Amino acid sequence: MLTQIYEVATPAEAEAISAIGVDHVGVLVGDGTFPRELPVQKALAVMKMMRAPSVLSALFLSADVALIERMAGELDPPIVHLGASSELLTPDLVVALRKSLPKTKFMRSVAVTGPEAVGAAQAYDGVVDWILLDSHRTGDVQIGAQGVTHDWSISRMIVESVRTPVILAGGLGPDNVKEAIRSVRPAGVDSKTRTDREGTHSKDLGKVEAFYRAATSG
Repeated sequence: MLTQIYEVATPAEAEAISAIGVDHVGVLVGDGTFPRELPVQKALAVMKMMRAPSVLSALFLSADVALIERMAGELDPPIVHLGASSELLTPDLVVALRKSLPKTKFMRSVAVTGPEAVGAAQAYDGVVDWILLDSHRTGDVQIGAQGVTHDWSISRMIVESVRTPVILAGGLGPDNVKEAIRSVRPAGVDSKTRTDREGTHSKDLGKVEAFYRAATSG
């Protein structure tokens, strides 16, 4: 089971989470339009502290393709994770972005708001390397970071209807990740809010380790 932890903001956090064995260490990257975005130089410092098997997943909430292309070109992350809402960053734009970053793997967030999410996910089947299913609040220009679960039966339908590996996100923590895996059968699981220190956006390493062990213990 692939494991993914967001949102890592310091080299020390990255080193510690990498030591736990988490596969994808997520860093929010951007020009400061969204809260807590790291500029390229700070993201580079975080990435340098990661050790195998961990790799950096650079999350862009922006829908500005030129900005993503420029910053990803400077950072050269193993994974670019696109988190803008679907109407702002459509599959054709993702295809064009991939052509400009041919060595990079891509992940696309899809909002699971109802049955329409199945078609939205299918639009990215074969376009990206991973589809990430997350919770969404109507009106947000970005997907995720809600700290709440969504309808896992819809997520299971998506898993069964696409060939692209699916990562399940949205309100997952040490206490519910096993149930989520049983219910959805994803290729991987993701945690942000419920592995944070209470009331902060910094990581609680005890929660991260508990999440990792629960997700990978079979």
